[in-house]
Amino acid sequence: MSPRDYLLNSFTAAIKAADPLNLVPQHLPNPPKGKTFVVGAGKAAAAMALATENAWPQDKPLEGIVVARYGHALPTQRIKVMEAGHPIPDSNGEYAAKQILSAVKTLTNDDLLICLLSGGGSSLLSLPIQGITLKNLQDITRQLLNCGANIQEINMIRKHLSMIQGGRLASICKAPILALIISDVTGDAATHVASGPCAPDPTTCAEALAIIHHYELEVSSNIIAALSAPNGMNETPKPNSSVFDHVENRIIATARHSLDAAAQYFREIGIDSLILGDTVTGEAREIAKCYAALVREIKFHPQRLKAPITLLSGGETSVTVKGNGRGGRNTEFLLSLLIALDGMANVHALACDTDGIDGSENNAGAIIAPDSLTRAMNNGLNPASSLFNNDAHSFFAKLGDLVVTGPTYTNVNDYRVILLF
Repeated sequence: MSPRDYLLNSFTAAIKAADPLNLVPQHLPNPPKGKTFVVGAGKAAAAMALATENAWPQDKPLEGIVVARYGHALPTQRIKVMEAGHPIPDSNGEYAAKQILSAVKTLTNDDLLICLLSGGGSSLLSLPIQGITLKNLQDITRQLLNCGANIQEINMIRKHLSMIQGGRLASICKAPILALIISDVTGDAATHVASGPCAPDPTTCAEALAIIHHYELEVSSNIIAALSAPNGMNETPKPNSSVFDHVENRIIATARHSLDAAAQYFREIGIDSLILGDTVTGEAREIAKCYAALVREIKFHPQRLKAPITLLSGGETSVTVKGNGRGGRNTEFLLSLLIALDGMANVHALACDTDGIDGSENNAGAIIAPDSLTRAMNNGLNPASSLFNNDAHSFFAKLGDLVVTGPTYTNVNDYRVILLF
């Protein structure tokens, strides 16, 4: 097999380790005395719903509503799958959130609420609090995605502007709640996945407001008013609140699990791996420079680490968008890495999002090889110019080096691997 095959196979192993169809049935409880209602949101929501249906006893009541990104639905029988906008919320998400909220309010102590959550759920459950419009949410989301804010900062604002997130779904439910969570966030805290509909929120309106000021976002006056409301009017339920006495938030898949699976794949073919962490954050292009420095250290000073070896990492980098090109954080990472390696021999790399979507494009990520820089020059491409314009997608598309998987129906965030021979 070629180095490209090794990289792609390792990515497949990482995705398989987070497959809801295998994971969800292991965590389902016994049916309750009353009915079981399933809600959920995220890029893995449809697969999680299908897995629940497949494992649930046919003679026991089961119904529900989950929301997936457009193109990420799967055929289900008892749980309704709706589709909505991501990463920018839309009216379909708002409608679905209203339906979910209405249904959950009818549940009793004899019933059970199963909440299926995964990355992407924050934008898919877009029901704003009183005084905030959907357009307000759309405008602030666009700015947050482009300013370089990390996902925790973005979700801190989302939770305080939502009727359903930040623990508010749990606060209106009388039934016991089991939230099964596929984590796409660094640290794997339930409060950050899909903005934590069933999890306590330790953050405050004041902190959300501080983020707006820090990034100098231009937001409507009603958002400022909502976050400044007196007497904690728009505060979310906090840790130790009694509203969570009947709630369990259970993480069932993480980036670390997927990195371990990829390392196992490489181990089986005789290649050692070093996992650099599953919580890598920061500007994609700057992280790439650090990795290039590590690669040079291994190549030229192999006293401790020797090729062949793979460097694996997960997490979620960010991109401060200043250009007008097409890109994504994984392709931007690779383009910066390509420039920093400067054609170094025997170094190959892949960076992809495990959901199959890098940013808002139709690719999961891309691949680079030792000849990528030469091929780019021969095709009239300028790597530095493409990076400056945040146009990494176009760059790799012209090289034919995009990785296109389609929806993977899971999401444990970024997967990066550098292979050194």
